[in-house]
Amino acid sequence: MNGAGNRFAVFDARQESSFALSEEKVKAICKPGSSVMGEKGADQLIIIRAPKSAGADAFMEIWNQKGFEVDACGNATRCIAWLYMREANVDSMVLETNAGLLLCAMAGKNQVAVDMGQPKLEWNQIPLKEVMHTHHVDVKLGPIDNPVLNNPGAVNMGNPHCVFFVEDFVTAKPEKVGPMIEFHPLFPEQVNVGFAKVEGKGKIRLKVWERGVGMTLACGTGACAAVVAAVRQKRTDRKVEVEVDGGTLFIEWREGDDHVIMTGPVELESEGSI
Repeated sequence: MNGAGNRFAVFDARQESSFALSEEKVKAICKPGSSVMGEKGADQLIIIRAPKSAGADAFMEIWNQKGFEVDACGNATRCIAWLYMREANVDSMVLETNAGLLLCAMAGKNQVAVDMGQPKLEWNQIPLKEVMHTHHVDVKLGPIDNPVLNNPGAVNMGNPHCVFFVEDFVTAKPEKVGPMIEFHPLFPEQVNVGFAKVEGKGKIRLKVWERGVGMTLACGTGACAAVVAAVRQKRTDRKVEVEVDGGTLFIEWREGDDHVIMTGPVELESEGSI
């Protein structure tokens, strides 16, 4: 499956509780050219399991292509919610992840809306290595008196994000800067790195370097983090169209309850058994 171009190898293990994959097998399945995922490979591997908590309909286990488990993935959430709702013939469901319970609903043909909950914004929730405000964190790239990139916002949307606001992507060089920031000592759990070009109060063009993956066509939690960071820096409104390389996501950071609602596309590419 893919969500806005973000590709997933999805295994349904709801009836097979003992099903597990080694780090080596996760890497082999996700690798471009694999017998399972073909030439493009997969950004993440998803295992659907029986729910662990009351009120949940299914549990989503997330492994990145480097073979380690992560807690959240917005695009995968939409994909798994769509699969469940199609199967159960319902318009909404609750998907459980390591980051918590997510309410999902159909939002049109092959479109799913997900309540991603409230962003975590305290320094120790990102987490950062030291105490500081997260509106602007102390990360700079380039000459100290004239940095090329600086003052990114930090947001946790179930996983940590650092969002730079850029004038253009040629100067920003996401594919080179991303891996440098991913392992920056300020982020003890590593970090996803967003490069956001604000094109208006209601539109952002976004590229994301995903920790453990690299450059991706889309990142759902990254789109959510970019909008939250932009609102906190007074760059956009709370309802924003986020254009990523793989498509368009619609993000709203609601007033009142501060929940982030993400709406975007889902595509089922193929089904089979191995």
